[in-house]
Amino acid sequence: MPGMNLSRDEARARAELISVDSYQVQLDLTRGPKVFGSTTTVRFSASAGASSFIDAITDTVHSVTLNGVELNPAEVSDGVYIKLPELAEHNELTVVADALYTNTGEGLHRFVDPVDQEVYLYSQFEVPDSRRMFAVFEQPDIKATFSFTVTAPAHWDVVSNSPTPEPVDDGSDADGGARKTWTFEPTPRLASYVTALIAGPYQSVRSELTSSDGRVIPLGVFARKSLMQYLDAENVFALTRQGFEFFEQQFGTPYPFAKYDQLFVPEFNAGAMENAGAVTFLESYVFRSKVTEALVERRAITILHELAHMWFGDLVTMRWWNDLWLNESFAEFMSTLAAAENTEFIQAWTTFSSMEKSWAYRQDQLPSTHPIKAEIRDLEDVQVNFDGITYAKGASVLRQLVAWVGQEEFMAGVRAYFAKHSWGNTELRDLLSELEVSSGRDLTAWSELWLETAGVNTLRAEITEEDGLITGFTILQSAVAEYPTIRPHRLAVGFYDLDGSGKLVRTHREELDVDGERTEVAALIGRPRPALVLLNDDDLAYAKIRLDEKSLVTATAHLKDFAGSLPRTLVWASAWDAARDGETPARAYVDLVLSNIGAESDSSVVLVLLRQLQTTLGLYVAPEAQHETKIAAAEGLWSLFTAAAPGSDSQLQFVKAFAQLAQSAEHLDIVADLLSGSYRLEGLEVDQDLRWELRSSLVAGGRFTQPEIDAELERDPTQTGQLAAAGASAAIPTAAAKQSVWDAVVVSGEMPNATQRAAITGFGRVHDLALLKPFVAQYFGAIRKIWAEKSHEISSTIVTGLYPVQLVEQSTLDATDAFLAELGEETPALRRLVVESRDGVVRALKAQAADH
Repeated sequence: MPGMNLSRDEARARAELISVDSYQVQLDLTRGPKVFGSTTTVRFSASAGASSFIDAITDTVHSVTLNGVELNPAEVSDGVYIKLPELAEHNELTVVADALYTNTGEGLHRFVDPVDQEVYLYSQFEVPDSRRMFAVFEQPDIKATFSFTVTAPAHWDVVSNSPTPEPVDDGSDADGGARKTWTFEPTPRLASYVTALIAGPYQSVRSELTSSDGRVIPLGVFARKSLMQYLDAENVFALTRQGFEFFEQQFGTPYPFAKYDQLFVPEFNAGAMENAGAVTFLESYVFRSKVTEALVERRAITILHELAHMWFGDLVTMRWWNDLWLNESFAEFMSTLAAAENTEFIQAWTTFSSMEKSWAYRQDQLPSTHPIKAEIRDLEDVQVNFDGITYAKGASVLRQLVAWVGQEEFMAGVRAYFAKHSWGNTELRDLLSELEVSSGRDLTAWSELWLETAGVNTLRAEITEEDGLITGFTILQSAVAEYPTIRPHRLAVGFYDLDGSGKLVRTHREELDVDGERTEVAALIGRPRPALVLLNDDDLAYAKIRLDEKSLVTATAHLKDFAGSLPRTLVWASAWDAARDGETPARAYVDLVLSNIGAESDSSVVLVLLRQLQTTLGLYVAPEAQHETKIAAAEGLWSLFTAAAPGSDSQLQFVKAFAQLAQSAEHLDIVADLLSGSYRLEGLEVDQDLRWELRSSLVAGGRFTQPEIDAELERDPTQTGQLAAAGASAAIPTAAAKQSVWDAVVVSGEMPNATQRAAITGFGRVHDLALLKPFVAQYFGAIRKIWAEKSHEISSTIVTGLYPVQLVEQSTLDATDAFLAELGEETPALRRLVVESRDGVVRALKAQAADH
């Protein structure tokens, strides 16, 4: 039997041998805080006489019955897999086991609400974790129907993929509590990773909509009891209706399931998960305080992303995880398209450019970059490939494909794809075949150049002029030596000039195909040379751009004067790229941000710029100038938030960014006065979440210690308060406090996933980097053991979150290289995470050198 890490070859061999008809899963959730009962009956066909295995991560296996024969659990089960010897043509297998609840966000996660001590459960199965709840042939191409029967406390709500039935009384548990049993109807044929169970005293708001085929689809929005007062369910329903309308029309296929529930669950690891008809979301999307417009939009995009998966991923599923990118990229592209064309978020492509594309460009320049269509050898490969290539580059390239073949032709191919492959499994070629028919284009070469090679191209304009008229216009395309592919691009060139009111407005747009290292643009010859030339206007292509010298002067002087948000964002992105690449001084980028961000109208762009400002200040500014540059930047943010419109989104974002940077006595006094209320800003409500940010700033600045954190936690004893307190405690700037956090996260390692993330974030929040230096040796001495013993989610968070990237010096690289040399190729996934982290130091050293 394989170990925990199933390989593609093993999965392929099993899929050739096994075909599953149905699962019947009985779960008993009344056995206490550690284990639950899991009884699985699987009916499947196989090659007679062959042997195979079924996945089942268990605490105890009580019995295994195959075709009426009792197998010895001690002989056939190793706690991860169960051997299945001498299969018949038609088989029935029953496994009776105890399975473990987790606090890692994998499998069946158990959470106790600190407000009312109620227990809440939810499942999270992507990639290989349905095997933590029931015995299953865990791979996406072995689909089946699933029937869940669940026994739970009588006052709970129980939600799964099928509509929730009326429960029946089922006696009492060991403590005398009343029990009920819910028996769900079988699902359609699904991959096991999109099955779901959410159980506990969740409360809900109900609604419905009518599908394009006339069915009434029940809708539900769920949250914990203690959060229901903050749940804006009507906004969620409104977005859901807009998404249904858009996707059913674009896909030509009615919504494929009987109902659609959306559940906000605690301690979730991702943004959301596309369980069929029962989508789970990060609980931070329930807004108990004033949040940025960027977060509101992020929630909207996430809602639409998961809804798109009901068709692409759930109805039609990839055969193996090498097409994971297509699943995620398609949902990412379609959610942005739906937001831009059928919701209030008409600027969604600006947000996509600022957030998703910047993520893609960053990931694509790491040493670990890989083709969009990655080689996925095993489950560990899958888990580390949930990255910026899979989501953001893939979605960017899909947008480029749509521009190349035409949106109507693209959607026609997608409609044919759904019509042909509903409830089945596919590979990339299945989709491309339909797109070739609908568009009339051969996509073989396109697929090879865009999907099967790594790296990002850079585009520049070479312009000659005479008497103010363009005499030559050439688009130059380059690639780095490691990834030399030159690709075809469909893009637009925009000309921008200042109008009478001082705004930079587009005066001409030329759309064309670019291919090769030099593309002459004859259509632009003879036109007046504009103040600014913008390659990749409208952001159709996936490529880094550099401005020509004259355009760069205009952009630097008039960045805030762009009339449109998307071209402004493209110029921002180009400036950030140049700073990250060490082509321009980091302090020049700091000045550019602080001089122009006050006029930025898009909340998501402001959010990204402030993150990039923090990164630049902490990593890219020359070391001898960092302290004074941070103080000056905080001073600039103080000016920005006092000048911002009262109650505006920017006011809130600038205050939070100022609190992050505050370290001088004067700036910490301002934070303290904001917290106490002795300094008030018109329109700024210092609500509970902002109180935590201000208090954490004062902790990191050495003003407060544990007693003040405890006092705030007493004021806010909720889950959100507990996580904020964990982060604040970890930020106490003493060697003893840092060691205590390190021991709790790395040595004892008993923290739930969300608490661990908060503590790791707080640990790295320091104004004095000397506090982190003692942990370099501890880090490299611990991570191999952590990787071997902890779950993927816990271990990867520690490996990436505690890497000493802030210590931008050669000694960090030396320690990393020594570890990598010792590790060898023994653990590729761990090696990749460390190599990626190392690259952050290499890049920072290069940027610092350019800032001297």
